[in-house]
Amino acid sequence: MRILHTSDWHIGRSFHGHATLDALRGVLEALVAQVREHRVELVIVAGDVFDSATPAAGAYTLLSETLRGLADAGATVVVTSGNHDSAARLGFQSALLRDGVHVVTDPATIGTPITVHDEHGPVHVYGIPYLEPVLLRSTWPGVRTQADVLARAMQLIRTDAVARGGRSIAVAHCFAAGVEPTPHLERDIQQGGLDVVPLSTFDGVDYVALGHIHGRQRLSPRVRYAGAPLHYSFDEGHKPRGSWLVELGADGLVQEGQGSEGAVLGTPGNPAEGAVEGTAEWLPLPVPRRLVTLTATLDELLADERFAGHAGDWVRAEYTDPLPQRDPMRRLLARFPHCAEVRHAPTTPRADDARTYAQRVRTARNEAELVDAFLTHVREGEGASAREAEIVGELLDERIRVEAKA
Repeated sequence: MRILHTSDWHIGRSFHGHATLDALRGVLEALVAQVREHRVELVIVAGDVFDSATPAAGAYTLLSETLRGLADAGATVVVTSGNHDSAARLGFQSALLRDGVHVVTDPATIGTPITVHDEHGPVHVYGIPYLEPVLLRSTWPGVRTQADVLARAMQLIRTDAVARGGRSIAVAHCFAAGVEPTPHLERDIQQGGLDVVPLSTFDGVDYVALGHIHGRQRLSPRVRYAGAPLHYSFDEGHKPRGSWLVELGADGLVQEGQGSEGAVLGTPGNPAEGAVEGTAEWLPLPVPRRLVTLTATLDELLADERFAGHAGDWVRAEYTDPLPQRDPMRRLLARFPHCAEVRHAPTTPRADDARTYAQRVRTARNEAELVDAFLTHVREGEGASAREAEIVGELLDERIRVEAKA
């Protein structure tokens, strides 16, 4: 069975104040085209469909268009809710969808699969919506963490899968042991590490499609994160965007394919020559606008030809001048229309004698030293330059002359 594993669409998310809906629409249209081109039979969306529990109307429209496109391409679609989603709102959407599109948001359905068939027999897909331990304690006494509720969910799934026979897939949205989160991006759903889910929790099924981490990750041949289809942070700009194209063989095993960047696998029941049934390949998606971090002095960023090719990119500018510069964002936007973030990142460490501002003021012997103490404080260790000290001295001398005449 040909399966496409995607996740973390985050429909409605902004990028440094800029809307991403149109960019995401183009990427999801490309994903639908890939489903049609590769004759995918099952599409899995592993949580965080929306970015907010209260998405705007346009987010619902994009979701409906995309799910309809996937169904029209011939795929059965299974969607689970993530920690960003409102299970109630996403679940309401499911009642309006056509046959072949399944939205799983109710913990009571865990252990009841969506079953699809190919020439080798049934494949049972067990969706696990994002589970809040505090809301499940009356149903599952003793659960305290994400690890607890995932363990209980997988126990239900294994029991049902053994009784039914055939191949099985689990879909979950969580931090699994061994992942590398993107700093400051994925909303934390762990407390002191207690909510990291051990990899062994997912034993007993043939493939585990995970969501929540925005970069692709392979925890084992059968346990993977697909990541987000669009870049939502400069810290993930180097990570490829795409999804896993999984060929689930008759025996349920998933092995590494012959290539990791989207090799063609042939058609269902007729693998490409030399391919191995039961493979997982990476299928890249287009990147609407590249993300780059440019580091140099502000004057170099504004004029140096080596940065000329980045006018069309999302830009994070890190200027290395010793002192903060005047209005850097406005000036940079003139050269980089899509400059989204500016950071002051001086390369020379500032001297700091570890004294507080009050201590510096108390030890100042004259007004010139008082001004220097103030500059040292606001510049985090960088006092007045020689020219600045000269100007301060001239102004103080002028004030003395004026006061003497008064």
